[in-house]
Amino acid sequence: MSAAPVTPPARVAFLGLGVMGAAMAANLLKAGFAVAVHSRTRAKAEALEASGAAWCASPAEAARGAAIIGICVPDTPDVEAVLFGSGGVAEGAAPGSIVIDFSTIAAAATQGFAGRLAEQGVMLLDSPVSGGPHGAIDGTLTCMVGGDPGAFAVARPYLEAVGRTITHLGPSGAGQVCKSANQIIICATLTAVSEALAMGRKAGIDPETMRGALSGGSADSFVLRNHAKRVIAGQFKPGFRAELMRKDIRLAAAAIRDHGVFGPATAMAAPLVELLVNRGAGGEDLAALGRMIADLSGIED
Repeated sequence: MSAAPVTPPARVAFLGLGVMGAAMAANLLKAGFAVAVHSRTRAKAEALEASGAAWCASPAEAARGAAIIGICVPDTPDVEAVLFGSGGVAEGAAPGSIVIDFSTIAAAATQGFAGRLAEQGVMLLDSPVSGGPHGAIDGTLTCMVGGDPGAFAVARPYLEAVGRTITHLGPSGAGQVCKSANQIIICATLTAVSEALAMGRKAGIDPETMRGALSGGSADSFVLRNHAKRVIAGQFKPGFRAELMRKDIRLAAAAIRDHGVFGPATAMAAPLVELLVNRGAGGEDLAALGRMIADLSGIED
């Protein structure tokens, strides 16, 4: 694909207005794009409409006339419904347009969706993101992008409106594989940090003092600086819900299996996330994993 980058005030679309999607759509408006939006619940679009977004009754309507169509929904079946269901993007997107899927879904499904859209001249980029709600609000998300490099170049201004670290990783599905790597690292690191804090507490060390000491050395990490604070403070309002990480780590485990990788970290962390959700913490922040490890260690608050 070879075309000029799509820049403001071009007409674009955004579908899926949860916490992440609504913030991303707002940043597209701030960047100067003319943004059409759709979500299952129109109330989620009220603030965006007040800021100038155009509400559309279906994904197809939003896609009509849009050079780029962004999607941010929870899981693989949701993406398929938005793209190919009744009133879906495929019914409205014109040849030459680009769909960017910011959802975290299976890489194999992404490749299949890309092939189906390509049959009608529409390109699909998979661009799962990292950075959470604060990154979405601030426009500082990390975008891990797979798909046609020409489409990536065309869509770059759209991506730059929502993210700060934007990396093209390879063909369709490469972004999803990178996101799986991201989730493996987060889960494994949080498990280790939670275990270390529990050990310190049982040894009589103040956990915040311990966290500060560890942050000054080679053990420093984003998880230690941020998630550990929530663990210590007992603040588990999401954030990123544990039930969403369960979905993501299942995808990661499947990718590890599909690529024949020896995956001890995934094998350790994935069952712990399953246990956390099964214990009723699915709606809490993933940092509740630290509370569970403390509980199982016999630590009473």
